[in-house]
Amino acid sequence: MPDPRLIPINEPVPPPALPREFALFTLGFRPFYLLAALFAAVSMIGWMGFLEGQGWRGYLPAPVWHQHEMVFGFALATLTGFLLTAGRAWTGLPTPQGWPLALLATHWVAARVLLFTGPDTAAALIDASFPFVFAAVMARVLIAAGNRRNYFAAGVLVLLGLANIGFYLEQAGLETWPAGTSVRAALFLVVTMVVIIGGRVVPSFTANALPLAGVIVRSPRLDYAALGFTLAAFTAALAGLPAWFTAPVAGIAALLHIARQARWAPLATRHRSILWILHLSHAWIPVGLLLLALSSLGWLAPSVPLHAFGAGVIGGMIIGMITRTALGHTGAPLHAAWPETSAYVLVHAAAAARVMAGIAPDAYAELVWASGHLWALAFLIYFFTYLPRLALAAGKKPPPR
Repeated sequence: MPDPRLIPINEPVPPPALPREFALFTLGFRPFYLLAALFAAVSMIGWMGFLEGQGWRGYLPAPVWHQHEMVFGFALATLTGFLLTAGRAWTGLPTPQGWPLALLATHWVAARVLLFTGPDTAAALIDASFPFVFAAVMARVLIAAGNRRNYFAAGVLVLLGLANIGFYLEQAGLETWPAGTSVRAALFLVVTMVVIIGGRVVPSFTANALPLAGVIVRSPRLDYAALGFTLAAFTAALAGLPAWFTAPVAGIAALLHIARQARWAPLATRHRSILWILHLSHAWIPVGLLLLALSSLGWLAPSVPLHAFGAGVIGGMIIGMITRTALGHTGAPLHAAWPETSAYVLVHAAAAARVMAGIAPDAYAELVWASGHLWALAFLIYFFTYLPRLALAAGKKPPPR
């Protein structure tokens, strides 16, 4: 026993640490961000194994599975976690938690398993129903709150569901449109969500964190113009319209995005990785549109702009938002430490390598290999860093005796 006379009487006694409690299903971002990150890594490792000649055991052809799951698996899971969390903030009403949230996550997991193992009918029914189930969840909350400004979120989910039905019709040979049209339509829908929501949060987060960065101005007219030309470019690409129309429309859309992002003081964020990740990810939008213009002219392979949108825009914005949301909603400081910053760099390096693979065919195999492994490492870092933070939370302080 220490002599009590030697203990400084004025030294504060630290409070006892609060117990950690299971919290995985208390809010939508917790299970869906972890599932999305783990799936992004594991599915990419599986895809790399196929490319390296290790065989394929899935019932869908490997390239078809890879294309579908990057959008309807990875991106949709992240969108689900984000909208469940944002929906509560937008409306002030509760979104699913507890058993309803666990069932929604189980629905998503079951779709991922069946998409690999089959049978095809069960896979189609379970997977194709998920966007509609989630759209109904979001619509109920938005309509109950009269939150008309965000009705578009439920509408986009319905369109994603229709695109997914189109995918299964393609696989059954019941549609005559070019192969992959449904997945490309879904990819463009998710990018459209980034255009809309990113146009809100990126300048807002920048202005809040860097009030001395300069005047950060949002122009609704410029936002609508950028969105309109982007939708026109995507529609033209899906419809296979001639290059004389698609290329200039995509080029104008790119210039409009550059103009609107220039008003958000992007260079002022260069020392704050939790901010520059959002600006850099948004910057892939005009890059992808310019590549889309070049692809419509036949100067690049059609896959090049798709990977710019998928890995650069969607992948970059996802890794930026799932770190920021998780930090903010778990009470942690909005500061990206080395795991977050490493993941940011790895995702954008993966995107750059994958885009370059379509431009430099002599180094295609090496660049694809590098891209896939960088991507998987980035999301594994996120998963293992955030697993304890999202699965557990500080419990309530016990009442005094």
